[in-house]
Amino acid sequence: MNLPDIVDRTGAYYCLDCGICTGSCPVSRVFPDFSPRLMVEKVLLDQEENPLEDVNVWACLSCGQCSVRCPSEIDYPEFVRLIREEAVSQGKAGTPAHRGLFQTIMRLQTMDVKQSKTDWAREIGRVSTSGDVYLFVGCAPFFDVEFHDDWGLDMMDSPRGTLKLLNTIGIDPVVHDDERCCGHDLFWNGDTENFAKLAKKNVDLIRSLGCKQVVFSCPEGYMTFKNRYPNVVGDLGFEPIHLYELLSREAKAGKIQFEPFETKLTFHDPCRLGRQAGITEEPRELLKLIPGVELKEMEHNRMSGMCCGTSAWMNCSTCSKAIQKSRIEEAVYTGAETLVTACPKCRAHLSCALRDMDAPLQIRDLNEILAQSIRV
Repeated sequence: MNLPDIVDRTGAYYCLDCGICTGSCPVSRVFPDFSPRLMVEKVLLDQEENPLEDVNVWACLSCGQCSVRCPSEIDYPEFVRLIREEAVSQGKAGTPAHRGLFQTIMRLQTMDVKQSKTDWAREIGRVSTSGDVYLFVGCAPFFDVEFHDDWGLDMMDSPRGTLKLLNTIGIDPVVHDDERCCGHDLFWNGDTENFAKLAKKNVDLIRSLGCKQVVFSCPEGYMTFKNRYPNVVGDLGFEPIHLYELLSREAKAGKIQFEPFETKLTFHDPCRLGRQAGITEEPRELLKLIPGVELKEMEHNRMSGMCCGTSAWMNCSTCSKAIQKSRIEEAVYTGAETLVTACPKCRAHLSCALRDMDAPLQIRDLNEILAQSIRV
């Protein structure tokens, strides 16, 4: 797709040059050289500098803060994604973080590889080989390999908590070793070819199992299946639903109760879950159901929630660390003892920043807290 087509598709020619996007951007606050407005301007003015070679293309977090405030409703994250896609097609890809480990894992999963991703589930809960509900585990098993020993993060806390919660409300979900990564990161890094391969493998698997509903705890997996997969595979043939939507429904029906847990918590809204999926109240409602929990709100919350500073394992930098530290300082200012996350990446990135700070705070996964407190 050439640059004029990208401008047309995303409505970038409606830019008013007002600067609201740049003023809203978490990257621009700590890295003045980055500006969504100037990125659009470079493309519109057709300057000699090739926008496809601009390193700032890879600095965007795709958090969407700019677009929700844009008076012209320009889809800037999609604008950047399409530029990345064109850049990749011309051999101008960005530099991934973590040695490119996670992108490599994703591309390996487009092949016919044997995996053992579900032993943990059979050890700690009830799962099925067939049924109406499929649990999409996502990349947590791979994240755990990278972060467990060196960082002391048990990234399997979230899927274990998810399974326990589903079992508690009477669901023994289907899990499967042939599940692939959803491809979210490849999609946002411009590798649409391999993204499409992952999408087809995942959808073909779930269709073959006859499942009618797929439960996600990862916001990125949920949004990718719901909003991006249909463009590749057509009608999914099943319903994607986020865990908190499901639990909130059960809680309102009086089917979930929690044991007392005296603590002060603050909730970090992941960009994909809050601003982009609109799931902001369900996590809070669930936390408030736990007797003794005092929920303290950070200055930036819900639709104005601050990004964790890194997206698609591409731009982990001093800029990212500054954003993360600012978010942790917000959490500390509330007087909360624990910062609760609902996204594995947010947990990893904020925990990384916390290691370099002297802050009286712990970071925990929401699914783990709910599973620990649920009355069985």
